[in-house]
Amino acid sequence: MKTTVKIQNLKCGGCANTITKKLSELSNITNVKVIVDDNEVAFEYTDDLALQNVKETLKSIGYPEQGDDNSLGTKAKSFVSCAIGRMN
Repeated sequence: MKTTVKIQNLKCGGCANTITKKLSELSNITNVKVIVDDNEVAFEYTDDLALQNVKETLKSIGYPEQGDDNSLGTKAKSFVSCAIGRMN
């Protein structure tokens, strides 16, 4: 199945690199594409568990789904993820 998830805190290519790397490591997730201008992540998944894993992974690295809690701690995680993505 194919889907797109709108996320928060997406700022640049560094963010996109980290997101792509982390989601591509997950089982049953393929064709990850990050659309920075639209704050979206598009991907293909095989089942609801895989989709839930994507959402949990995004939140854990600082990019929660739009509408979810976006605390200062979550924003800080996104800055760290962004910096790591820029270095890679």
